[in-house]
Amino acid sequence: MATLQTIRDKAGVLVAAIIGIAILAFVLGDFLGGKGGGGLRNKKRLEIGEIAGNSISYIDFDRKVNNLTEIYKLSGQQVTDEATITSIQQQTWDQMVRDMVMSKEYEKLGLNVSGDELFDMVQGENPHAYVRQIFTDQNTGYFDRGALIRFLKNIENDETGNQRKYWMFLENQIDDERMFTKYLNLVRKGLNVTSFQAEQNYEQNSKVVDFKYLMKRYTSVSDSSVTVSEADIKSYYDEHKESYRQTASRSIEYVAFDVNPSQSDIKEAEDWINHIKPDFEQETNTEQFVNANSDIPFDPKNYKDGELPELINDFMFSNPVGSVYGPYFENETYKLAKLAAVNNIPDSVHARHILVSPGPERSPERAKQIADSLVALINSGTDFALLATMNSDDKGSAQLGGDLGWFKEGAMVRPFSDACFYGNKGDVTLVESQFGYHIINIIDQGKKTKKVQVGILARQIQPSSTTFQNVYSQASKFAGTNNTYEKFIAAIEKEGLNKRVANDLKENDRQIPGLESPRLLVMAVYSTDKDHIVLDRNDQAVFELGNKYVVAYVTEVKEDGIAPLEQVREDVELNARKKKKAETIIKSINEKIAAAGTIESLGEAVGAEVQSASGISFSSFSIPGAGIEPAVIGSVVAIPENKISSPVEGVNGVYVLMVTSVTKKEDDTPESEKKALETIYLSRVNYDTYNALLEKADVKDKRSKFY
Repeated sequence: MATLQTIRDKAGVLVAAIIGIAILAFVLGDFLGGKGGGGLRNKKRLEIGEIAGNSISYIDFDRKVNNLTEIYKLSGQQVTDEATITSIQQQTWDQMVRDMVMSKEYEKLGLNVSGDELFDMVQGENPHAYVRQIFTDQNTGYFDRGALIRFLKNIENDETGNQRKYWMFLENQIDDERMFTKYLNLVRKGLNVTSFQAEQNYEQNSKVVDFKYLMKRYTSVSDSSVTVSEADIKSYYDEHKESYRQTASRSIEYVAFDVNPSQSDIKEAEDWINHIKPDFEQETNTEQFVNANSDIPFDPKNYKDGELPELINDFMFSNPVGSVYGPYFENETYKLAKLAAVNNIPDSVHARHILVSPGPERSPERAKQIADSLVALINSGTDFALLATMNSDDKGSAQLGGDLGWFKEGAMVRPFSDACFYGNKGDVTLVESQFGYHIINIIDQGKKTKKVQVGILARQIQPSSTTFQNVYSQASKFAGTNNTYEKFIAAIEKEGLNKRVANDLKENDRQIPGLESPRLLVMAVYSTDKDHIVLDRNDQAVFELGNKYVVAYVTEVKEDGIAPLEQVREDVELNARKKKKAETIIKSINEKIAAAGTIESLGEAVGAEVQSASGISFSSFSIPGAGIEPAVIGSVVAIPENKISSPVEGVNGVYVLMVTSVTKKEDDTPESEKKALETIYLSRVNYDTYNALLEKADVKDKRSKFY
């Protein structure tokens, strides 16, 4: 009978594709008693964004994040790592934006998905891809309609309500996708390529030219020969402002004070390992002792001679059980190695099993009863393979009569592995693991050899709290003493510190190379003015990031929009100077172009080599020998054949062109261009339509205030 438990493996991948997920962690302390007063009464302080003029509150966003988190948990996914946390925040935001942007469009057009339509997508002759993916048998590749119907019938029997919650989420996703598809189809139906467009495109793209050209590089004019005034700079900037559009970013310079173990920390670890050695030698339960005291958990694996590290291998194979080697030092860790056991076991085992798993419709007690009954049937002579095919919850092996093939020690979960490697050929054993109850039949075993289990008691050398405090004091003193940017730079040079740089940090960035979990630092940077020290919410200048204490200054502030002239002056001046050089070169060419009979004689007159290029069309990307020159390509396909062009201002220099031949692409016609344009338009409907609506909605993302 299909349950939420039995579809988790398939559903998890599906939910990841639909939404991405993570756990949201946030403390409301700043709002309940932060600076400025007002707390939760101040609505603006809880605003996480704005979409089409509608305010989005943190509380609403948090609720939606928690809902998606719960769905992901129901599908068996882990939601604890930082990357997943970031993912759910982003995916939740994207979904909220899409819902608010598109709902108004749907309402204006009267679009909806009827109950009958949704029913058909879920249970009809051709169910939605999401449904098919979950209820398709992975072994046969066929959609199991019976499993779907059983699942839906049993939703009401789930007292937890989890199955209904998951299913409603899935239906909402299907509904949302169908609505968006309907909207896009309406847009597609409204698209049309006119004959005039097709003809124009045909003229542009079907024309292929061979041509000669000369290029006078801008570098041929010395910088000193060109005067660029403030008026020139301002004029160029005003004409090309859109080229200097930027997104908000910040740049910082910082010093990191590394927290490394002190000599005292090293001595403390050494003393600890020496002090505990007598207790370790006397303890009979090595595994329990290691797990209770060691920085590294007990390794239950059995090792053959030669598989252990060379330092302890011979000792373990030449001493009695209970012998202890060490202390010894390895990988910044003091260790003791104890021979925990000597076992005569096989290298590999061939086994089969029947898995009986508990779940929403089967309690652990009921699973145990079923497993016991199956063991009794096997012991009475019932065919194991037949029972596995009919009863095992491991559907992959069930199709093979429960056969798992040959496997090495450790390839299976420990209770299962131990039963196989410590048992004997022919044994039928019942063991419990995190997956349920396994009825195991050992079909065959490899040759048995002497192996040993070794318990490693380890104490890693870590900085103590005293060491952390000492380094913090050092960083705090540095920050307090050097409370201006000038002092900060001078102190770095005087003390021989390593100044580090992080450029163009975006407001939602979560990574700075070399720093662990720097999100709080990035958030603080966006509350800091240029050339000021970065302070956290408690006005502290020292940030603890992993094993480092960081003191930082903001060195550059860029805001969304057109960059101010002073911020891009260097680039503007460079381009204004290039513009002046172009004017000089063009004037020089124009003075000689009339007297030149050919492009070759013009080249000699201006001191530029004449080169050739062939097979160039309007859609070409670059010109051989010249590089990426869109203005030149656009000009050369438009000029008449065998005529010397006027100077063309390019990226790398000024060009003069002469087309030597013109041909048409044989496979191009106005009709084929029309079809190509229609294909392009249709392929861009999804992306361009939504982005146009997004731009109109004027979305303001303020999540960086909270996360």
